[in-house]
Amino acid sequence: MLFIKCPYCGIRSQNEFAYGGDATVKRPELNKEISDKEWDDFVYNRKSPRGKHLEFWHHISGCRQWFKVHRDTATHEIFKTLKPHEEL
Repeated sequence: MLFIKCPYCGIRSQNEFAYGGDATVKRPELNKEISDKEWDDFVYNRKSPRGKHLEFWHHISGCRQWFKVHRDTATHEIFKTLKPHEEL
């Protein structure tokens, strides 16, 4: 079983969380025109990294907060958890 340290609640079972996607992808600016290709790249064309990676997770069965997890996608080792505004 994987245990994740929520930066708001502490260590909890993975069953309380939902994966939220790649935390390194930057959303297009609001109210700015972008091409269909740029939108397609943002929505669909993602890399599937192997190794250390920064991800968003949602504590759905706890505080319901979003946060970042620095995790190895090959071993599932978690190095650090951060609040959304915090940087590595």
